[in-house]
Amino acid sequence: MAVRLFEDKEHANSYWKYRISPSEELISKVLQFHKNNKNSSYDLAVDVGCGSGQGTLLLAPHFTRVVGTDISPAQLEMGRKRVNIPNISYRESPAEELPFEDGSVDLVTAMSAFHWFDHSRFLQEAHRVLKPHGCLAVLNYTMDMELSYGDCSETLNHICNEFYSALRPFRNPYLGSNSFELYKKTYDSLQYPVKEWQDIFWVRKPVPLSGYIGMVESFSAFQALLKKDPEEARRLSQDIEQRLLGAMGVTSSETEVVMGVKYFYFLACKPADD
Repeated sequence: MAVRLFEDKEHANSYWKYRISPSEELISKVLQFHKNNKNSSYDLAVDVGCGSGQGTLLLAPHFTRVVGTDISPAQLEMGRKRVNIPNISYRESPAEELPFEDGSVDLVTAMSAFHWFDHSRFLQEAHRVLKPHGCLAVLNYTMDMELSYGDCSETLNHICNEFYSALRPFRNPYLGSNSFELYKKTYDSLQYPVKEWQDIFWVRKPVPLSGYIGMVESFSAFQALLKKDPEEARRLSQDIEQRLLGAMGVTSSETEVVMGVKYFYFLACKPADD
């Protein structure tokens, strides 16, 4: 893995508590693509850069065995602690050195992690481990989430955009200016004849306002600010939360809002005659 982040226990706990996972509807898009490729099988799925395993567990009902891989022992420990499903296991492994035999995996997923990898090496490794007709699913979402609450949604999202703007200078340089462009460029250059690109797929779910704040605080940009200037990071977060509460006309950060997250993804099927 090209960049090592999110590895301490506190951050792993934050990941489990606040990070959203793809919706069942989004996972169904991945599974339908896999199903549409004749001779596809459902023996082994590998979720690379799985973190604490929120996305990994969504694959369990559909495959005989699911393995989540990550370079962070703390993240994997959190996954093992929180998810006790017999056909899920976890392996500590870089994304670019997967511990699986050639042609042994039916589905390789990377859910909100590909941008941290050595991109070309990971794609080569995914190709190596995939079976003929096996599928690759690479998903991510944009940072600019949207909130809905009563008739003040526009005001809430104006405040949210100020939050994101304040964090943008702390974006990790490895990510470049826009992860979306990285994913689209990767898709365009992928030499698989059967592939699919989706640039907007909304996932909306009710969360307490504190859950929204917690998710933004789990982002690498906020964590970079927190490391550089803890007092400023806390001030920024508290100020945004208070302004959101004021706009909503409530006092409790446990008040539910609808959080909308904009995913984008690409899917690809390894040719049989490679």
